Formats: sequence, structure tokens, C-alpha cells
Amino acid sequence: MNKIIAIQGAEGSNHHKVARDFYGTSIDLKECMSFDVLVDSLLDNSADLGIMALENTIAGSIIPNYALIDQNNLHIIGEEYLNIHHHLMALKGQGIEDIKEVWSHPMALLQCKEFFKKYPHIKLVEDVDTAEVAKRISKENLIGIAAIAPQIAAEIFDLEVIEDELQTIKDNSTRFVIVQTEKPAVDEEVNKASLKFQLNHKRGSLAAILNVMSDCKMNLTKIQSLPVIETPWKYSFFVDVTFEAYKDYEKAQAIIEIMAEEFKILGTYKNGRK
Repeated sequence: MNKIIAIQGAEGSNHHKVARDFYGTSIDLKECMSFDVLVDSLLDNSADLGIMALENTIAGSIIPNYALIDQNNLHIIGEEYLNIHHHLMALKGQGIEDIKEVWSHPMALLQCKEFFKKYPHIKLVEDVDTAEVAKRISKENLIGIAAIAPQIAAEIFDLEVIEDELQTIKDNSTRFVIVQTEKPAVDEEVNKASLKFQLNHKRGSLAAILNVMSDCKMNLTKIQSLPVIETPWKYSFFVDVTFEAYKDYEKAQAIIEIMAEEFKILGTYKNGRK
């Protein structure tokens, strides 16, 4: 029986590509138009796994997704860093001079803004999802309309790529995580962990935690603070660490658990950075 994987967006999106990279083509997709709906599908067991974007090299951290993972006690079991490529696609037989409007997600339009300055005749229209627009163009046979979407969308919906690599900043990468509701079995082959903790307001409390990580041979790859809503001016810290020996991670975990007011493991998994 195929795994049911919930993705934010539609078939042909970058979330879909990550799902295929991890689990191949023998998967059943559950398309979700928001991350809240994605999480709900995990909680009501209508999906086995979820793919969630967590940060982008241009846009930064997707803060609400950290909160969704934490508040709903999801477990991160894997990650992928995907280079984002924006392609202009439309029904076959058209050139860019035939395109009157381009529909896409606001972030995709923003990242390709410089390209379209050369084509003032094209109107840019914000839409809900890159791949969903590509699907609509194909299904409704929309002439003169193009989508900005991943290459996978052109393949699935039989569209022609008019222009490649539209993005202004070519080194544009997004980190995606794979989440599930069940806590996975301990795997000592993992080499990365996502942790959350709260600290008191004493001077040097964060520095002390970071020193523990350093002493236990862990490399801090990410730190993100989020306000604790119920307590003004108090913050939770979300950190990612990599390590070579699982015993070093276990040692650090035991010490931080004692030092922090609240400590939680969001997931242990294999580092997705190549």
C-alpha cells in the first residue's frame, strides 16, 4: 500500500518534487492549499507523512511552520535542501511574445521580477500556487497565459518551457522537512537534531547552553527564537545541530535537559546538506 504524503500546494510543486526524491513515484499525494490543512491531515490520519518548507535562502525562516511542528507535536524524520528553479511555461506552440499574463505564487513573481522588466507587455498576476496554475492552464487550454513553476509541472501537465531560470538570484535554496505524528524508533545512524528549549532571564543562560553544545562536539547550524505567547518578553529557542557521534548528542541532550526550563526534541534525522 502506497504511503499517503501531504504536500503544501499541488501536484507538480517543489513539495511534490521533494516527496518523489524521498519516496519515489509510488506515492499517493494529498494536496493541501495551506500548511494548517497539511497538519490537520496528519492529525486526522488522512495522510501518513507531510512535507513542509521551513526556510529559504532569500526569504528566511518560515516562522509559522516552526510553531505548527511544535504545537502539534510532530516529529521531523528527514530533510532536503532543494535548489529552486523558476521556469516560464505555457501551452505548446507559443513564444514569450504571445504571453499576455503570467500567473504564479507571489513569492515566485517577486523572485523573477527583474526578468519581466524586459517584457512590459506582460501582466503579472498573483495566484495561490505555482503548480496549480500550470495545471489550470493545461486543463482549461488557456492561450496567452503562462505560469512560473518547477520543471516537474511542465512534464506532468504537458506544457512547453518558454524560458528557463527566471530567478534574479540564481543561488536560491529551500530547506524542506518530512514530518509525521508518530515518534520514530531510535536510530544511531542519524547525525542531525532539531531541538527546542526555553531559558530563564539570567545573564549568560543562552551562552551556557551553546557552550555545552560546543563541548559535546556539536555544530550549531541554525538558531531561531519565537516569543512565548502566554509570557510576554519570554522566548523559545529552536536550534539545529549536527554531530558525528551519537553518544556526543546523547550527552549534550542530558545536560541541556537539566539546564533548560523546557526542553523538547523535534526530531533526529540524517543531515540533508550535501
